[in-house]
Amino acid sequence: MNKFFKKPQLIIFFSFCGILISLILWRYLVLAIQPVPAAVKNEPVIERGSIVDRSGFPLAVQTNFYRIGLNTKDIKNKQEFAKNMSAVFDMEEQSLFEKINKPKEFVVLKKKASQSEYDSIQEQADISNYKYISYEKLPGRIYPNGSMASQLIGYMGNEGRGLAGIEFSQQQILSPEIDKTLDIPEQGKNIYLSIDANLQYKLEQIAYKTMENTQAECMMMLAADAKSGEILSYITLPSANLNDYGNEPSEAKINRPVNDAYEPGSVFKIFTVGLVYDMLGIKPDEIFNCDGVYERKAGNETIKIKCLEHHGWITARDALKYSCNDVLGQISDRIGEDEFIKRIRDLGFGEKTGIELSGETPGFVKDTDARSWSARSKPTIAIGQEISVSALQMVQAATTYCNGGTPVKLTVIKKITDKNGNIVYDHKPQYLEPVVKKSTADYILSCMETTATTGTGARANIRDVKIGVKTGTAQMADKVKGGYSDTDFLSNCMAIFPIDDPEIILYIVVEKAKGETYAGRIVAPVIAEAADTIIDYMGMSRGGASSLEHNGVVTIPSARSTSIGEFVPDFTGYSKKDLLPLTELSNINFSIIGNGWVSSQFPEPGTPVTEGMTIELTLE
Repeated sequence: MNKFFKKPQLIIFFSFCGILISLILWRYLVLAIQPVPAAVKNEPVIERGSIVDRSGFPLAVQTNFYRIGLNTKDIKNKQEFAKNMSAVFDMEEQSLFEKINKPKEFVVLKKKASQSEYDSIQEQADISNYKYISYEKLPGRIYPNGSMASQLIGYMGNEGRGLAGIEFSQQQILSPEIDKTLDIPEQGKNIYLSIDANLQYKLEQIAYKTMENTQAECMMMLAADAKSGEILSYITLPSANLNDYGNEPSEAKINRPVNDAYEPGSVFKIFTVGLVYDMLGIKPDEIFNCDGVYERKAGNETIKIKCLEHHGWITARDALKYSCNDVLGQISDRIGEDEFIKRIRDLGFGEKTGIELSGETPGFVKDTDARSWSARSKPTIAIGQEISVSALQMVQAATTYCNGGTPVKLTVIKKITDKNGNIVYDHKPQYLEPVVKKSTADYILSCMETTATTGTGARANIRDVKIGVKTGTAQMADKVKGGYSDTDFLSNCMAIFPIDDPEIILYIVVEKAKGETYAGRIVAPVIAEAADTIIDYMGMSRGGASSLEHNGVVTIPSARSTSIGEFVPDFTGYSKKDLLPLTELSNINFSIIGNGWVSSQFPEPGTPVTEGMTIELTLE
């Protein structure tokens, strides 16, 4: 042994041990004197706010889902597992067995299990002693109304972030990012949309029926408060079931009022006439001659725009009433190109409305110095072509005429509250810069009323409430061949009511209807039905209904006197109850026929009373 352990080797060995012990002691000393680290806090939970309608009716509610899976290597008897668990996983026993019998180790058995499904699966797993099933909690949403207002509400994905609609655009309000400087994290806020869920449902039923009757490819319907700019109903079809959003077709997910830009056709004429009238370019009683075509020479170019009829000598009011292209072209000659485009932009066309939704189109309004501008552009834009707009722009521009010439900004949010119900935002009307004079606004409203009573919008007339309308049918662009399609049309109609004090703007667009496409025939009747629904739902006054003032005090009259003297009294208006005491008289007989109140009697009032006489009273 002494020969094996030589002195140099021992020195190296013990030196190494001494260094190692010194390092251990030094590390221990360092750990002993440094402060104890704070316990790791659990990541704070942010509860996503709800989306409700203007009255608080739930449209999108926070819930939890679960992703359920397992490692297939942990399963001792796969056949037995499939037999015991197939029912709670809502799968055939053989299908479940095949899923867990694959080579891959980890298998997801349920991507998005509801709370009740999770409870059932966990209960059965505990009974069968399957401890190896994993449950991952996921934030989720329940949409109680399925597809109602689906493009407006939007959708929240599995990662807790909005993917469309209000869920996307208001993500930061519904679920704010965690601020680590705060002891208590800010919770999500509740968004009250401006729509009324009950009215939305009623109008959606009309929209679905319209889609079926016209066999249209898609449609839009917007109803807005003319004074506040709050949208009361927001419909675009087809729509997607928000509870099965991933399996819905892409066409059902398009938010058309925000995303789509199109040529509005003749509805745009109310803005052309309004702008020219406002700058005194035309007078109410001034007449124009429609010979069936607007024709003008510009240099070597001859511009021709056909009209559907030969209307003869008519006013601007009649031009809107008959939707005359010829006269609208002549009216556009009364305003310069630059001024015309400027006034159109003042109405909000060519720029986003700024509504609280993402992906909004600005539409397209060409400049007079653009390469595509020609001598034909101004009269063509005047009749709603060579310009593209959104449905939201059309409605917001229409608010100009409802508020004495001043447009109001549209909104789909009524208010926002925190989780305790405290209001953090309450919508107030945001009026924009005036565009036309009040006299101009009143004139256009009266023209729209004429169109509803005797013009192209007569089928939208609802008789007992004054309504103003303007219809329009536009050829749609042929995206394959270029130019305009011979088969695809966009039919739309704008309505404002009551016309003497506007409360509601109703705008409907039907795209690519089959068969009849003329807006006056297929959209105007829908306007009438939808307006009737809105009027009844909102309790608006109708002209045919009697209106009485009452002080709120109801007086119950005392019973009428039923004594009989020398002459037969007038019993007209007596109730059956009033007549009961008469049946106790012994010297006179009474014959009471019917129920209600006395409408006739025999003998007549004033007849002398005789012993044993019979008095017949007929009640209705």
